Amino acid sequence: MSPELAGVLQLLALMAALALAYRPLGDHMARVYSSDRHLRVEKWAYRAIGANPGVQMHWPAYLRGVLAFSLAGVLFLYLLQRVQGSLPGSLGFASIDPDQAFNTAASFVSNTNWQSYYGEQAMGHVVQTGGLAVQNFVSAAVGMAVAVALVRGFARSRTGELGNFWADLVRGVVRILLPLAVVGALVLVACGALQNFAGIHEVGQFAGDAQQWNGGAVASQEVIKELGTNGGGYFNANSAHPFENPNAFTNLFEVFLILLIPFSLTRTFGTMVGSVRQGYAILGTMVAIWVAFIVLMWWTEFAHRSPAYEIAGGAMEGKETRFGIAGSAIFAVSTTLTSTGAVDSFHSSYTGLGGGITLLGMMLGEIAPGGVGSGLYGMLIMAIIAVFLAGLMVGRTPEYLGKKIGTREIKLAACYILVTPTLVLVFTSAAMALPTPPDSILNPGAHGFTEVLYAYTSGANNNGSAFAGLGADTQWYNTTIGLAMLLGRFVPMVFVLALAGSLAAQQPVPVTSGTLRTDKPLFTGLLAGTILIITGLTYFPALALGPLAEGLA
Repeated sequence: MSPELAGVLQLLALMAALALAYRPLGDHMARVYSSDRHLRVEKWAYRAIGANPGVQMHWPAYLRGVLAFSLAGVLFLYLLQRVQGSLPGSLGFASIDPDQAFNTAASFVSNTNWQSYYGEQAMGHVVQTGGLAVQNFVSAAVGMAVAVALVRGFARSRTGELGNFWADLVRGVVRILLPLAVVGALVLVACGALQNFAGIHEVGQFAGDAQQWNGGAVASQEVIKELGTNGGGYFNANSAHPFENPNAFTNLFEVFLILLIPFSLTRTFGTMVGSVRQGYAILGTMVAIWVAFIVLMWWTEFAHRSPAYEIAGGAMEGKETRFGIAGSAIFAVSTTLTSTGAVDSFHSSYTGLGGGITLLGMMLGEIAPGGVGSGLYGMLIMAIIAVFLAGLMVGRTPEYLGKKIGTREIKLAACYILVTPTLVLVFTSAAMALPTPPDSILNPGAHGFTEVLYAYTSGANNNGSAFAGLGADTQWYNTTIGLAMLLGRFVPMVFVLALAGSLAAQQPVPVTSGTLRTDKPLFTGLLAGTILIITGLTYFPALALGPLAEGLA
C-alpha cells in the first residue's frame, strides 16, 4: 500500500469515528449545560468553593468568575513549582526558577501548555499530576463555559442572564471531561502508554554515559492534554515519545481525542439555539478548512523535490517512521488548527511551505475546529463578521440567529479579532529589533524569523506547540510569551462575554424574506472566505518574510 493511500484511509477512518460520536456527544453536552439538576459530587464542589449554582449571572459577574478562578490557578501553580524541591515525589528535581514558573503557570491556566523546559528533567510527580494535569481539566472547562455563555446569548431574549459560571465549570469537568478521560486513558494504557509513579531508573549505557528514564502518570495526562486541547507533554518529545504515543493506532486515536469535543460542540450549539442546521453550517466550515489544510500539507510533504526526498518517499526529516508522513501531517494540521499544541513530529523540520501551513492554522484563530470552547466562540465571532459584511453588500441591517448585529456587537467582534494579531506582531517585532532576543535563534534567515513568529503566534493563540530551534528558556521569552498567553486567552473572553450579554438582552427579530439564510452552503462559503481574507490581510507581510520566503527560495 502506498503512503498516500494509507493517509487517505486514515483520514476516512478518523472522519467516520468523529461522525459516529458527533450526535450523541453533542446532544449530551447540550443536556449537561441545560439541566437544572446537580449531582451529589457537584454539590460537594459547590460547597467547597462557596458557590451558589442556582444564581443566574449577567456578563460582568460571569467574567469575574472566569478571571478570579484563573488568577487563583496561576498563583497556585506558580507556588507549587517554586516549592517543588521541598515536596515529596519531586524525584530530586529542584524548584523551578521564577521566570519559568510564571511562564508555565500562565501556559497551563490559559490552556496553552507552552513548555520551555524538559518535562522529564524538571517536573516531579506532584507538579505533573497535582498541578499541570489538574489545569488541563479546568482550563478546558473554562473555555467550554465561555462558549456556552455565548450560545445562551443567542438562545435567550430580553434578559442579560448567561447562566452560572461555577455550575458550568463543575459540570464540564464532572460530566464531560472526566468520563471521557477515564475511557481514553484505559485505551492508551492497553496500547502501551506508561502509567505509574516510578522514580528515575537506569536503563542502559550509551557512549559511556548512563541512560535514565523516569516513570509517571503519563497516559492519564496524555488523554486530557489531547481531549482538552491542551498539548503539554509529560516528556520533552511530546507525542513523538513512545511512552506517550506508542504506535500508529494511538496516534490516530489521539487525533480523534483532539477533534472530538470541538467538532461536537457545533451540535451542542445547534441544539441549544433550536436549529441543528445552524450547527451543521458551522461544522461544514470547520471541516472544509481542516480537510483542505491536510491535503495541502500532504502535497508539500510528499512532493519529491530532491533525490533524498525521492528515496525517503517524501520529507521524512523530523517525523517518526511508525507514523509516516501522512499520519504526522494529519496530527500537525489537527494540533495547529485547534489550540492543542501537542506534536508527534517537529514542525521546524517540515518543508518551508509545510511549516507555513502549521503557522497559518494558528493564525486563522484556531477555529477549524479550534480549541475546546474557544473554537466555537471564535467561529461564532467570525460568523457575526460575515453576516455584517453580507448586510453591507445588500444594504440591510445584519441579523444572525434572530439577533440584530448593531454597532455595539460589531465593535466587540472587531476588538476580538484584533487582540491576537496585535500581540503576535508587536512581540515578534520587539524580539527581532532588540539586541538580546535574536541570540536565541538557532537558524539564520527566513527560517530563524519563522521560529520567533511561530513562538508568539503559538503563545497568543493559546496553542503551545513550538517550531523548535528557538532557545525560549530565557527571561525575555519566558516573560513575554507568558504575557502573550494570558492576554491572548482572557482579553478575547472579555469581548465574548460582553457580546453574549448584549445579544441576550435583545428582543428577537422575526425572519423575513430578506433575512440571510445562515444555515445554507452559501453562508458556509461566505464564512470560510471571510476567515481567509481577514487572516491574509492581517498576516501576509509576516508570512512573506518567513515561511513563504523559505518555501519559494
